[in-house]
Amino acid sequence: MSANTDSYTVQLPKDEKLVLKVIPMPGDVNANGDIFGGWVMAQVDLAGAVAAAPYANGRMATVAVNEFIFKQPVRLGDVLSFFGKLVRIGRTSITVKIEVYAEHIGAQGKFTKVTEASLTYVAIDDHGKPREVRQPAA
Repeated sequence: MSANTDSYTVQLPKDEKLVLKVIPMPGDVNANGDIFGGWVMAQVDLAGAVAAAPYANGRMATVAVNEFIFKQPVRLGDVLSFFGKLVRIGRTSITVKIEVYAEHIGAQGKFTKVTEASLTYVAIDDHGKPREVRQPAA
């Protein structure tokens, strides 16, 4: 896939919030020269926590990665934009959807969807026990 191929260019989501933007560095590459999938997963977890934080209103823990799909490789120098959206809110848990878009070097303003994931967080108290979360405004 060429970074300049228009067929891979997508529009950024309008119904999701930009929660994180990051550039992977040379220390984040795998043996193939692409960005290590574990690094991407860690960034998705951070982005998910940012999306869930307004509802957790305090400490929380990642309890599940419900789905994680790598759609395209991430390359050194890509600018990654992480968009988050609330999927479900329970009594103590928050599930969010994260979509990751890469803006490749030399193709500024053109985005490729590289990853999507669904994660669940649980709000916890100072003793690590689940506690109720803030419900969204009706």
